[in-house]
Amino acid sequence: MHPDLFFLQRRRLLQGGALSALPLGSGAWAQALAPGTTSLDGGRLVVVLLRGAYDGLSALVPYADRDYYAVRPNIAIAAPDGSTQTALRLDNTFALHPALAPLLPLWQQGVLGFVPAAGLPAPNRSHFDAQYQMEIAQPGRTSSAPGWLNQVAGLRAGVRGPAVALGVGEANPAILGGPASVKLIPRGQAAERTGVLANDKTRQALLDLYAGDDSLSRAFRQGAGSRMQSAQELSSEKAAADVRRNGMDAAGMPMADRQLDRDGTPPGAQAQSAQMLAASNGAPDPVGLQLDAQHLGTLMRNDRGLRLGFLSAGGWDTHANQGAATGQLANNLGNLARGVAQLRRDFSEPGDAIVVMSEFGRTTAENGTRGTDHGFGNAMWLIGNRVNGGRWHGQWTGLARGNLNEGRDLPAHHDYRGVLAQVLRRTFALSDAQLATALPGVNWDRRLDGLLAKI
Repeated sequence: MHPDLFFLQRRRLLQGGALSALPLGSGAWAQALAPGTTSLDGGRLVVVLLRGAYDGLSALVPYADRDYYAVRPNIAIAAPDGSTQTALRLDNTFALHPALAPLLPLWQQGVLGFVPAAGLPAPNRSHFDAQYQMEIAQPGRTSSAPGWLNQVAGLRAGVRGPAVALGVGEANPAILGGPASVKLIPRGQAAERTGVLANDKTRQALLDLYAGDDSLSRAFRQGAGSRMQSAQELSSEKAAADVRRNGMDAAGMPMADRQLDRDGTPPGAQAQSAQMLAASNGAPDPVGLQLDAQHLGTLMRNDRGLRLGFLSAGGWDTHANQGAATGQLANNLGNLARGVAQLRRDFSEPGDAIVVMSEFGRTTAENGTRGTDHGFGNAMWLIGNRVNGGRWHGQWTGLARGNLNEGRDLPAHHDYRGVLAQVLRRTFALSDAQLATALPGVNWDRRLDGLLAKI
């Protein structure tokens, strides 16, 4: 294991907007509980964000829909016929990409389910904006706000309590930004930019996390301290990220409005923040997600106070040469399957849940370069013992042109926050008021009742 992983515990105060009243599941509003009185002890949640908009129509193939094959003559995944180059049948509507075969047993065991058409309430084809708004759970907002996982962490421990949330891989994900303390373990370039092992306190905290007898912990302890950077460099990087997040230049002046290309892709570095490095348009790390998943599992076993985990994987922006059963996307899906399978091995206790999501989907039709462009609705996956798996949930209207968003995209029949509300309610027994804090503006989606079993 490379030794330049490290620990960063932060308490970054971000300005949040006023929480609006919203109708949720039980009707009357429940009073928010004091910090430390939630049911976070009863479960653990891991969120995997696929940055760059993965193609859900290749991952979960609507093989029974003739329009699927009509609009994707070169990149469609062949209908199931039992061979290794065709989709793996799930039911009469959907099949699994063959590269996702490691996840088929989870479907068969009834612990894997999905919502095939979820997303932001309105289309947003900018990777940067869509990801940020998903991470703060406030569609349409571009100013600073706490991440929704940070908000959930604060319900448990408050601002000054011990960290209950852990992020592995990224240096500064927006989903974990906010007033509650979190633990961050950057990897690779992110670790090199923000290394703080020179700080005795943070170095010891990381050593405490890697205190087990597993191979990862032993390897880290053997290599810890071999690569260190100054706290001043960390502060500079963090300040630069905060400047980008708030849309200000180095002199404190507002940056020029971002100009987006015709399908919403930010054209230059000014539209990228620290969380987007090596993400939407970057080359995927072929082993990164599985390695990060292994670290996450190790650390959350060693520290049972950690109840929330976050991972991400980039390289999903397949505008050209996407491939079908083999190729660029298939390679990414194979890596994803191995990473998620690793997570399931480590998070298989009764209250554990894993959510896989992406900022938006891809166009239903392939483009002229045998890829897909930025779309709208996409599939969200859920894995866990409480998930009513072996089936999909919610609304599905097929791929006929008249049923598509703007005649080109899969609709988002379900607000992604409605899916998350179901997970947070069923996993942690959050009250209506607590859900409103974590997911401002969400409405309870009764069409998704039954997605997870009640506590």
